Amino acid sequence: MAKELSNGWSNIESGDLEPLTVHDVQHPTDVAATIVLESKGTWLHAGYHLTSATAGPALLSLPYAMTLLGWGPGLLSLLLAAAVSFYSYCQLSLVLAHLERQGKRFIRFRDLADHVLGSKWSLYVVAPLQFVICFVTVIGCVLVGGVSMKGIYKVYDTSHTLKLYEFIIMFGCITALLAQLPSFHSLRHINFLSLVLCFGYSFCATCGSVIAGYSEKAPAKDYSVTGTEVHKIFGVFGSLAIIANTYGNAVIAEIQATVAPPVTRKMIKGLCLCYTVVLSTFIPVTVSGYWAFGNIAKANIFDSMLWQEHRLIPRWLFVTAYTFVFLQLVAISVVYLQPAFEVLEAKISDAQKETFSLRNLIPRILGRSLFVGIATFLAALLPFFNDINAVMGALGFTPLAFILPVLFHTIVFKPSKHTFVFWINCIIIAVFSLVTIVGSIAAFGQAVLDAQKFKLFADM
Repeated sequence: MAKELSNGWSNIESGDLEPLTVHDVQHPTDVAATIVLESKGTWLHAGYHLTSATAGPALLSLPYAMTLLGWGPGLLSLLLAAAVSFYSYCQLSLVLAHLERQGKRFIRFRDLADHVLGSKWSLYVVAPLQFVICFVTVIGCVLVGGVSMKGIYKVYDTSHTLKLYEFIIMFGCITALLAQLPSFHSLRHINFLSLVLCFGYSFCATCGSVIAGYSEKAPAKDYSVTGTEVHKIFGVFGSLAIIANTYGNAVIAEIQATVAPPVTRKMIKGLCLCYTVVLSTFIPVTVSGYWAFGNIAKANIFDSMLWQEHRLIPRWLFVTAYTFVFLQLVAISVVYLQPAFEVLEAKISDAQKETFSLRNLIPRILGRSLFVGIATFLAALLPFFNDINAVMGALGFTPLAFILPVLFHTIVFKPSKHTFVFWINCIIIAVFSLVTIVGSIAAFGQAVLDAQKFKLFADM
C-alpha cells in the first residue's frame, strides 16, 4: 500500500505523467468542461478557491460552539477537525490523481461517486446531497449578507425604515451580477480578495473580543457548561456539527478540475495555503471570543459585543467587520453556485459556439439570474434559515467533507486491514457518521423551536 501510494506521488511530482486536459477524457460536447470548469489554474489559484469555499463567516460561530464544550474539549475538537478535514481533502485529491493516471480524470464530485460507488449512489444520494448543500449555502450567504448590510444600516439610521428583505434583495442583485462570470477559474482574483477579507473580519473579531473582554461594561466571565445532562450531550454533538460545518468544503473535486494537470502537488500546496489561513483565523477568533464572553457567547460573536444596550466595541470596528463579511459572502455565494451553473450550462449552452457568443450569453444571463433570484426569494422568505442551514450542514457537509473522501480512498486503494491508513479511515467514517446522525437531530430540534418564533418575510 505504502509503495503504491509513494509511486503514485512520485510519478505526479516528477512530471512523468503525461499532462491531460479536461478534453482528453471528457466528451467533446461537455459544455461544463469547456466553459465552467476550464483547467488553467495554478496552485495559488487553487488555494484561493479552497480558502473561499472553506474559511467563511461561519467561523464567527466557533466561540458559541465552545460554550457547549468548554476550553479543553473545545480546542481539541477544533484542532482535530482541522487535521481530519485536511487529511480527508488530501485523500480525495490522491484518489482523483490515481484515477487520472489510469486515464480517468473526473472533474465533478458526482462523477467520481458514480465511478467509485456506482450510478445509483451517485444519482440518488451523492449528487442530490451536493447540490442541496451548495444551494442551501448560497441561500445562507444571501441571508447573512442581507443581515450584514442591515447591521451596517442600523448603525447610521435609527429609524430602521428599511426592512431585512430589502437588503436581501440588494445582496441578491449584487450576487446575480457577479454570477455572470463564466468559469470557476475566472473567480481567482475575486477569491484572492475573499482570502484577504477573511483575514480582515477575523482580525476585527479578535480585536473586538479583546476590547470587549477588558471593558468595564463587559459581562462576567463564566466558562462552565450549563444545562441538563441530556442538553449537554446534544450540545456536544451540536457543537461538533457546527465545527465540522465550519471546515466543510463541498466543491473540492470541482476546484481540482480548475487546475492545469498534473494537479496533485498543486492541490496539496493549495490546501496548505488554505489551512494556513484557516488556522490563522479560526483559532484567534475562537479563543478570544470564548475568553471574552464565556458561556454566553452568541452564534455570531459580533452580536455578543452588544451587551445590555451597550456596544462594547467602537462603531467603526463593527462597521468595518460587517463590510468585510458582506463582501466575502458575495464571493462565497458565487463559488457554491458553480456546481449548479455547470449543470445549467450543459442544458442551455452550445459547446460549438464561443463562450461570449449571443447564443450562449443570453441563456447564461437569464438562467443564472433566475437561479440566484430563487435563492434570494427563499432567503427573504425564511429569516430563520440559519437553523435550516445547521441541519443541512450536519446532514450534508459532514458526509461530503469527512466521510465520503476517506470512503473513496478506502475503496479505490483497498488498504490492508493491518495498515494504519485503514484503521484511521474506519475511525473517521464511524465517528463522523455518529456526528452526522446526532448533530442532525440536535440541529433539527433547534430549527423546530426557532421556527415558532418567526414569521415569513420577518424583519430581524
